[in-house]
Amino acid sequence: HVQLVESGGGSVQVGGSLRLSCVASGDTISRYCMGWFRQIPDKEREGVAGIESDGSTSYADSVKGRFTVSQDSAKNSLYLQMNSLKSEDTAMYYCAAGRGIGGFEVDEYTYWGQGTQVTVS
Repeated sequence: HVQLVESGGGSVQVGGSLRLSCVASGDTISRYCMGWFRQIPDKEREGVAGIESDGSTSYADSVKGRFTVSQDSAKNSLYLQMNSLKSEDTAMYYCAAGRGIGGFEVDEYTYWGQGTQVTVS
């Protein structure tokens, strides 16, 4: 069982940067596929970036070249560096862990954090 706690969200101007963190406890994240998702009201949760147990990464087309996902096994933490932020990046961002095939299917992830709000204006 994994507990996930996100932090690092906030308000930033268009073109700015933020770094989200997700600290895990209860198990080692290197055993899981990890992902960052985001959601705005009345819309489905969408995958943003993911990192598989073998270290391979994937990104939604909308964030490629701007966002970078990484993890630190020693700190049991997942990160999302977000650069060149756009207003359409405004959303609640969630960290997730799963033992499935990963990717951006919400159902592939079992454990979720409470979310951290990112507002770009």
